[in-house]
Amino acid sequence: MNTIKFKILGLSICLFMITNIQAQKKKAATPAATSYTIEGNITGLEDGTIVKLVPSATHSSEPAVAETTIKDGKFTFTGKLNEPRFFYLTFGDNKGFIPVVIENSKIKVTATAEAPKQESGRISFKGQTITGSKSNDYFVQQTAFKEELNKDYEAYHVGIDELSNIVGKARKENNKKLLDSVYNTPQWKKFEADEKAFFTKVEKTTTDVITKHKANWWGPFFMMTQFSYLTPDQKPLYEQFSDAAKKSYYGQLVDKEVNPKSLVGTSVANFQLNDKDGNSKSVKDIVSGKKYILIDFWASWCAPCRKEIPNLKNAYAAYAEKGFEVLSISIDKDEKAWQKALAQENMQWPNLHDDDKVSKAFNVKTIPATYLVDSKGIIINDNLRGAALEEKLKELLKS
Repeated sequence: MNTIKFKILGLSICLFMITNIQAQKKKAATPAATSYTIEGNITGLEDGTIVKLVPSATHSSEPAVAETTIKDGKFTFTGKLNEPRFFYLTFGDNKGFIPVVIENSKIKVTATAEAPKQESGRISFKGQTITGSKSNDYFVQQTAFKEELNKDYEAYHVGIDELSNIVGKARKENNKKLLDSVYNTPQWKKFEADEKAFFTKVEKTTTDVITKHKANWWGPFFMMTQFSYLTPDQKPLYEQFSDAAKKSYYGQLVDKEVNPKSLVGTSVANFQLNDKDGNSKSVKDIVSGKKYILIDFWASWCAPCRKEIPNLKNAYAAYAEKGFEVLSISIDKDEKAWQKALAQENMQWPNLHDDDKVSKAFNVKTIPATYLVDSKGIIINDNLRGAALEEKLKELLKS
């Protein structure tokens, strides 16, 4: 009898193992998804509300790759990707958005929208859930540290508003005596120490999440999402990535920013921008008859830019009669701040206001940024400032 029992048990085990193996084979044979579907269910928005799928984490303004409209709160997007990508689902005329990391899978996005009370307001979302994208789940998990950083930021700003307002006013009025009196208070010194500790923590947590993923596309992806822009200063961070990470979509984007292509030797295309009076000026007309032109990108809020202006004035005074011209282009978003800075600095050369396109054409990431151009419109040098600029002009205009 026992023999029969053992035979039955053995047969059951064999059948279980065979069934398990077949299930595993079936699972392994199931091909990975080659496309994505996004099914949205957003309550609270009117039928006909436009929804766009806009690439993000590229450090540039990207056009939508797809567009649809909401009907009964629902919308759908389909497509295919070579690797996961970060997108924004934007609603209305860019009045609200939901970020999502999309991969080739079936993804569901649900939320309750609250329309803005004013026409200029923003759409807010509650009860937001995203399912079906393992990449999005991982992104949320890996960036959860931002919640703690937000709490830290709020904590060290408690009770500092009054002093901050005084500092802001003193800086605006250039009242050094008042600034010094605030800076020497125990409360402000503590605030500065807390702020320094906060940004040290930000740098560490940001670097940690990047270096943790140096073997794959997540590393450069986190560089693009955690930094507003990249410069050659971040090149050592990029060099830690594996070849696979560098060849990924985001790896190639990082490469272009930390290893920018020099514009020296290239031609400057003619462009038009407005002056302080709102008149459109052509760069071709401004530089006509000049031997060398320094195109200077700056902003009213940029302290190093303002500090460099006296050096530009010295160079202009010494070499303007010999064919040297300066063209300053402000990247200020606040035009009134630019106008005020112009009145304060009293620059005697042409000043224009950027339209966001010209600075991008010059690949301006940080300011001040300068480009020395010859009479043929060819960039012959860049980032010349102070004594270096005067030495170069002395060499070029020695005759």
